[in-house]
Amino acid sequence: MTSPHAVTARALLFDMDGTLVDSADSIDRVWREFAARHRLDPSTVLAALPGRTAHDIVSGLLPAAGSLDVTAEVTWIRAREEATTDTVTEIPGARRLLTSLPAHTWAVVTSASRTMTERRLTAAGLPLPAVTVCADDVRAGKPDPEGFRTAARLLGVDIADCLVFEDSAPGLLAARRSGGTPVAVAAPGTEPAPYRVDDLTAVTAHVRDGRIRLEIRQSRAHPEPAQGVRL
Repeated sequence: MTSPHAVTARALLFDMDGTLVDSADSIDRVWREFAARHRLDPSTVLAALPGRTAHDIVSGLLPAAGSLDVTAEVTWIRAREEATTDTVTEIPGARRLLTSLPAHTWAVVTSASRTMTERRLTAAGLPLPAVTVCADDVRAGKPDPEGFRTAARLLGVDIADCLVFEDSAPGLLAARRSGGTPVAVAAPGTEPAPYRVDDLTAVTAHVRDGRIRLEIRQSRAHPEPAQGVRL
């Protein structure tokens, strides 16, 4: 096992799906229904999902649809997602990490709706954050950095003093563009990140004098911090 790396920050920003909660079964079920509804290849639909808002996904998959049709489809998707939280569980280590942090030191930045965010976090047994930036709160979804910058502002901290936990390539790109320091959680290696972990059991946090000191055990597949990325 590699030695843990020590890093400090003022705040931690977390994506939700795939980072804090395992909602893969629920998401897969609903979007396969969407694919069948529009006679689309399910693999094409599922490949379009990671890190993006439902509106952006539907717009990309149904380019001929007008804005009203897209809104109706998003409403249809959200209704089904909200009814399928039975298989949602925590990512290992998420509850321990979040409950070790004061409420004003962390936020969730997600492409899900606010209702869906609260339902999935609750279903997984995780605390609700004091600051949440959801799909409805931004003009542009990931990989645009708006959501992470908004969360940092709402927490009253400089985004450059934040660690950003993400599991998808668009999310990691948004994290890097925001000016925060990305931490990839079981993520593909297509986007650079100074830290990569298998799950959140690899992260331990201690708070002292208004700063969070973290010990991060790198993923076994990425034992050292990536070169050329700001630590």
